[in-house]
Amino acid sequence: MDVNRSGGYLGRMNSSGTRKKWDERYRGTEGPATPLEVLTDNAHLLPASGEALDLACGLGGSALYLAGLGFRTRAWDLSRVAIDRLRRRVATEEILAEERDVLAHPPDPDSFDVICVGHFLARPLCPRIAAALRPGGLLYYQTFTEDRVDDGGPGNPAFRLRRNELLRLFPDLVVRLYREEGCVGDVTKGLRNRAQLIAQRAP
Repeated sequence: MDVNRSGGYLGRMNSSGTRKKWDERYRGTEGPATPLEVLTDNAHLLPASGEALDLACGLGGSALYLAGLGFRTRAWDLSRVAIDRLRRRVATEEILAEERDVLAHPPDPDSFDVICVGHFLARPLCPRIAAALRPGGLLYYQTFTEDRVDDGGPGNPAFRLRRNELLRLFPDLVVRLYREEGCVGDVTKGLRNRAQLIAQRAP
């Protein structure tokens, strides 16, 4: 189970039981955090500087990547273990990592120039994520789809995107990149099991 990627897994709920589950999972995870592919493969679209958020950050791979590019970066996750591990890796001013239930405490409007969300899906939160972008701000989103070629990702279909759903979750943003290959063609190649979106709030 891949919990190293920014954003952990889908469908984390607001409960002490869920927090405990993710604390245990991150406690047993080894190796470095890795940023989202949608971010690293398309970093040329990023602004030169600004405020960034890695939402539901897990071990903070995308936060570390953004901070390395010079962004003033916040990293939020429900798991105290994940946040503590991230804090031990970074200098005091490099990333502001916070244990935070994003469903109960979503980002404020007009707060960020870049927001990354990976392997996390809370549909009611999507309008708040879009509103948290400043004019011209970019959303980088990557998570699991119902169409898949193997058993990777969550077993509950409610926590997987339906076909083209990620486009519909952010109707007021301008799409700059969308990728969802499903099971078409040679499934040993390409992006499978996931969808990627980069979308921009109108300047």
